Parts: sequence; C-alpha cells; structure tokens
Amino acid sequence: MERPEDRAAVALARVDALHTGLTQIVLEGGNLDGIAAEVARVLELGVLFSSTDGRQRAAALTGADRELLERHGLLDPTGRLRIERIGETAPVGEGEVRGLRVAAGGTDLARLVCLRADGPVSSDDVHALERAAAVAALLITREEAVNAVENKYQGDFLRDLLLRRTGDGEYVAEHADTFGWDLRRPVVVVAAEIDPAGPDAQPPSRAQRRQWQERFSAAWRQVSRTIDPGIPCVDFTSEVITLLPLAEGDAEPVAGHGVVRRAVTAVTGDKGGGRRPFSVGVSRVAHSLDELPEAYAQARRAVEVGRRVSGGGSTTFFDQLGLHRLIALVPDTGELRAFTRDVLGPLAEPTTEAADLRETLQVLLDTNFNVAEAARLQFFHYNTMRYRVSKLERLLGPLSTDPHLRLDVAVALRVLEIAG
Repeated sequence: MERPEDRAAVALARVDALHTGLTQIVLEGGNLDGIAAEVARVLELGVLFSSTDGRQRAAALTGADRELLERHGLLDPTGRLRIERIGETAPVGEGEVRGLRVAAGGTDLARLVCLRADGPVSSDDVHALERAAAVAALLITREEAVNAVENKYQGDFLRDLLLRRTGDGEYVAEHADTFGWDLRRPVVVVAAEIDPAGPDAQPPSRAQRRQWQERFSAAWRQVSRTIDPGIPCVDFTSEVITLLPLAEGDAEPVAGHGVVRRAVTAVTGDKGGGRRPFSVGVSRVAHSLDELPEAYAQARRAVEVGRRVSGGGSTTFFDQLGLHRLIALVPDTGELRAFTRDVLGPLAEPTTEAADLRETLQVLLDTNFNVAEAARLQFFHYNTMRYRVSKLERLLGPLSTDPHLRLDVAVALRVLEIAG
C-alpha cells in the first residue's frame, strides 16, 4: 500500500519536472501552445490559455473536450470561453473545469483553464498548474514587451499612411509587406471605438480605460487574423483601425457588409467576460493606397454620426448615412448649428418642450403633413394635432403649404441630430 509521503514525493517530483520542462520551452523561444501541450501531456488534462475575457490564445484540447465545454454552456458560439461562468471551478458532468489567473505584478495577463472529463482536478494538479501559470506569465510578459514595440511601430506607420505622410506607393507596399500586411487589394477602413460610460456610471480610472482599450484592440487583432493574416489592425489609443478586404466577387448592396458584420459579431461575442460596448464606422471601398486617407476620414465620421443618431453599439456604413453623409462632410460645426437656429428658431433649444415639438414635427414630415395619420401615430386627438400644427406654423412659417420650407426644416432636424 502506497504511503501518503510517497504519493506526496511523486506529486512533488512531477511538479518539478513540469516546471523544468516549461522553463526550457520558454528559454528556447517556445510559446503558449508549447506550454499548453506540455501541461496536457504531463497532467493528462485538457488545457486552454485565454485572454482575461475568454478569447482562446492557445489550447491542447481534444474534440471531446470542446464538445463537453459546449454542452455545459462554457463556450459561446464565437468560441469564446465563458470564464465568468467558470470562476475558480465548475462541474462538467462527472468531471471538473478549473480556472487560474495568469498574473504578473498584480496585473491579470491571461487565464489558464484545465478540464478533466472523468473526475475532479486534484490539489496536486492545481499546484502543478500554479507553476505552469507562473511560467506562462513570464512568457506573456516577454511577448507583450515585444508586441508593444511592434504595435507602436506599425501604428505609427499606418497613421502616417492614413494622414498622407508616407512616400510613394511602392515603398509603402513593400514596407507593409515586412509587417505581413497585404495593401494591394480593395479594402474598407473600419474605425472601432469603445462607447463612453453612461452618465450614471462611475468614471473609469486612466489605468482602467487603458486596460479596456488593450483588451479591445487585442480582440480586434485576433479576430482579424482569423479572417486573413494579412489584415492591418492597429490601436490608435482611443480607436482601433482595421483594413478589411472585400470578399472575392463581393456583390453586396453595401460593399464590405458581410466581412464587417462577421468581424463585429466575433469581437462582440455574447458580451460576457467584461467586454465593453463599442461603436463602429465603415468607409467606402478604397481601391488604392491613395484612397486610404479619405476612407479613414469617412470611417471616423461614420462612427461619430452613427453614435449620435443611433446611440452606442452601432455599426454605421458611410454609404448608408444618406443625408447625414452630406451633412457630415461640412467641417464647420458652428455653421451647422447656426443653420439649425435660423431654421428652427426656438425649436432648436435644448428644452423638453422644444424636443416634444420636434418629435411632432418629424412625424408630420414623415406623413407628408397628414394630420389624421400623425395624430394616430402620436396617440393624440385630431384637434390636439391641429393645435400643434398651428403652433408649429406660428413658430416656423407655413409648413403645410411651402415645400421648400419643409425641406429646410427636415434638413435642420437631421443637422441637429449630428451637430447638437
């Protein structure tokens, strides 16, 4: 019969052997995939490294392991591990899933998740996994230091390209090749920004905002790589810029709609794991390097206008802005606000009464000043709507009979949505 001290000695020897093997992997330039494979081999577990919000970074899982995680609701449809449901431990049938922090300097770097399908994860296994998490932290810290330099270099280059600060096109394309980017194809520029916190939310600290942005940009880079490894994707501090290529033979009504929706859906996931809501703006197609700066401006304008018109969490294509697209091209917001004041008068004021009358005015415009239909849509009595029409005409002029005035008013209402 095996004595407890003998079992402890065997467990300790296994932990030391694992630690030595993992350290060797790191010293030889290995990666998280190598660490995951070594841990899975030694401990006979399914192993997965994920980002702090559950995106897979490396794994040594069998098909049966993934099926088990999916069956118990621990993988979302985009493949994100629902770490918020796992915590430190979660049952999966007769087996168990364990989650450990991979941290350095008090900062969470990743999650190490292991799965045993036919029984619990033992305390000896957990001790070995803690060693593996420490080694993984060393590797991730090294990778992030290198990536930070590379990302800044790539970000500076792309920013210069989008602001017309680079040299000739052939030089740019050759330089992009060193990053593994393919710029010799039609693309849409996608600008993605984390939505600001609501008025009732606690303002985040600078460190918290930076952590959100780093997680957000890492998600976009990872999703971009799964779509095409030659996609440029960089973090511009407050926005993530991605150049998504058009699909072969793209015949969609809005160019790039399919690939953009695919990317946005993958980054959004099921919104778990501490993900922040974000808005996206999409440019028209840029067929050459010379068209990229204009496309970048379109994408930024689209995300700004989309958020104003549709609120947070919107995806706005520049080509779908309609009248908003023309208004967005006017650079002088002061002139736009002056136009709304001239046309709308007191209805341009930021008061509850003015907002109420603007809503009625928009309904009347939408119904071509059909008073009965407008009254029905606003749940007003017909006479109440007639009174409102009279009040609006006293303030703005003969709206019901002057089509040119109605056009000015309709445009002013759209301008107010954008310029405020």
